Amino acid sequence: MTRSILGIDADDTLWHNETIFQWTIERFIRLLGNHALSDHLAERLIATERKNLRLYGYGIKGFTLSMIETAVSVADEGLPSSVIGEILALGHEMLEHPVEPLPGVAATLAGLKREGHRLVVITKGDLLDQEQKLARSGLGDLFDAVEIVSEKTPEVYARIFGRFGAGEGDAVMIGNSAKSDILPALAAGHWGFHIPYHLTWEAEVAEVPAEAPRYRRLSRFDEVPAALAAIGRA
Repeated sequence: MTRSILGIDADDTLWHNETIFQWTIERFIRLLGNHALSDHLAERLIATERKNLRLYGYGIKGFTLSMIETAVSVADEGLPSSVIGEILALGHEMLEHPVEPLPGVAATLAGLKREGHRLVVITKGDLLDQEQKLARSGLGDLFDAVEIVSEKTPEVYARIFGRFGAGEGDAVMIGNSAKSDILPALAAGHWGFHIPYHLTWEAEVAEVPAEAPRYRRLSRFDEVPAALAAIGRA
């Protein structure tokens, strides 16, 4: 496939993200150790996150608010305000955490751009946070466009890829989430290259039908060029 439109997810596809959330959850549980039972605390936090997605959307700011809500709901009446301050500090650390591109990402993106592919970041999350992460990653100049959306649906992919003139099967969505990156892109009539990250947020877990004709599962980002060449010959 030559000069194709490549939609590329950001978090856990271009750079590490879920590991930062997991480290923060572990610290959150330790922080509340003297004020609440730790059993099922992670599950309570995940449930609160899910409930709040419709209000806060995706991203660190909403996650921080969900940590505060969870702490207030599970802790005893003696929860000191200093704990809330420490939770806010955890959120600040996440927002300021260095952005570390995954192995092979920068070189592969540069090669794809030289070959004439149009590269579009398509990511969920907070607008300011995602823009800042892309800037800090050093990858921003490699992309032709950046799309930060509230949800990834077939309609969203059809609209974004259609804006670049892509007809059915002309675009590829590349990402770590089967639920958000792959299934809706396939439903929109395009290709999905699934590159699983070693950690997956429970809200993003889904199964892709093995018989999906435009689905490819890759192990690493640097396998993308070969996968594109293969489907170009299909």
